[in-house]
Amino acid sequence: MNKHEAILELYELATTIRGDTAYDIDGNEVSYDQTAVDNLIASKQYQVDRQYPSIGEQLDMQYWDAVNGTTTWKDAIAQVKADNPKPE
Repeated sequence: MNKHEAILELYELATTIRGDTAYDIDGNEVSYDQTAVDNLIASKQYQVDRQYPSIGEQLDMQYWDAVNGTTTWKDAIAQVKADNPKPE
C-alpha cells in the first residue's frame, strides 16, 4: 500500500491526490493526519512481505510429508509467519 492509497482509504472525502495534497470531489483541499497514514501503511506491509510458496509447491510438500511422515509444509508456513508477523 502506498501513501495515496492509504489517504484514499482513510479519508472518504478525498477523491484525488496531487503530490502530497488531497482534494475532495469539488477540488477543495482535504487535510489528513500523516501519522495515521503511516500507521495504516505499516499495518498492511506484512501482507506484502508474507510470501508463501505457490499452491503447487505447498501441495507437493503436503504429499511428500504424508508419504515420508515429515513436516516440511508446516515448517515452511510457520517460517513465513515467523519472519513476517501480523501486527497486533
